[in-house]
Amino acid sequence: MFPTAPAGRGFSVYVHVPFCATRCGYCDFNTYTAAELGGGGSRAAYAETALAEIRLARKTLGDAELPVRTVFFGGGTPTLLPADDLGRILRGIAAEFGLAPGVEVTTEANPESVDAAYLGRLRDHGFTRVSFGMQSAQPHVLAVLDRRHTPDRPQHAVAEARAAGFEHVSLDLIYGASGETAADWRASLAAALAAEPDHLSAYALTVEEGTRLAARVRRGELSAPDDDTLADRYLIADEMLGAAGLQWYEVSNWAANDAARCHHNLAYWHGWDWWGIGPGAHSHLGGTRWWNVKHPTTYAARLAAAASPAQDREVLTAEDRRVERVMLGVRLREGIPLEGLDDTGRAATRGLVEEGLLDPAEYADGRAVLTLWGRLLADAVVRALLGWGAAKV
Repeated sequence: MFPTAPAGRGFSVYVHVPFCATRCGYCDFNTYTAAELGGGGSRAAYAETALAEIRLARKTLGDAELPVRTVFFGGGTPTLLPADDLGRILRGIAAEFGLAPGVEVTTEANPESVDAAYLGRLRDHGFTRVSFGMQSAQPHVLAVLDRRHTPDRPQHAVAEARAAGFEHVSLDLIYGASGETAADWRASLAAALAAEPDHLSAYALTVEEGTRLAARVRRGELSAPDDDTLADRYLIADEMLGAAGLQWYEVSNWAANDAARCHHNLAYWHGWDWWGIGPGAHSHLGGTRWWNVKHPTTYAARLAAAASPAQDREVLTAEDRRVERVMLGVRLREGIPLEGLDDTGRAATRGLVEEGLLDPAEYADGRAVLTLWGRLLADAVVRALLGWGAAKV
């Protein structure tokens, strides 16, 4: 089922915690409220179930040295679990695989799901980074997104994380919600920056089928995000974040310095290896990708029976891997080497430079790196580099 683990090579671990207090209207992630779960898969039992998969991972991968470089707890809302449960899971990863020196350990958190004492416990357990879902500082925008925290709670949470000893703190924002104005967006950015995080993510709102937001847009209660408005919001974000000393390193992510970057996400973007723990979690090792069954109850039952929770897998071809390197790498600040493109891609780059989508100085040095204008049209640039169509300026 699984490939041979590469000896002497570090990798990452993702832990999916599938629980939320309520479901946000825009979210299509594999998450469940307590009311949606029956039988097994409870929050109380989750740490032990996750530990069972960690032990399975170690057994499956054999004795190869695999020091873990990054660990990321996502969801869902990982901080709905007790801090000691998250610490138990982290200790299990350390016991089975070992943690590399300077390991980055991140958890996502809703601002209302933690307090100063909780954050202190996380720090004591070895967590080094926390990422808060702020989304907006405007009450009417939070209401459209079905967010429950008060507008100023994220800023207080950042201060509590700093007091607990977290050096790296991130805030996530979403722009383009129905009713949000440019002034609203500037105010949200200003509020986020006033909290002094060293990392900020800003994502354009997308309307995913099957969500409550999609139903409200379909009924005409809310307007769908407008592409021109989203572009304007992005330009505002880059201007304000850059002026505050946060520089982009991936299209939707800005950091104060290299240490403040999310190295776990960089592992994904560079196509490194990772094991995903939890229901619906995806893993990648040596060109093979697999994913677990989605429902927490089924996931727990598989592990209780000493069976793999994996649902299916795919083996990536050389072409699959090349395409992913282009799709992900071009979104990064360092871009991709021109020699990594095929003849069609290299032929397209000159036109992309002339259209202002790729940086001419970087191009002269043999790299395809997006300009600010190129970041706005990153998907179109990718299509052009892969020969899937011209970038429409």
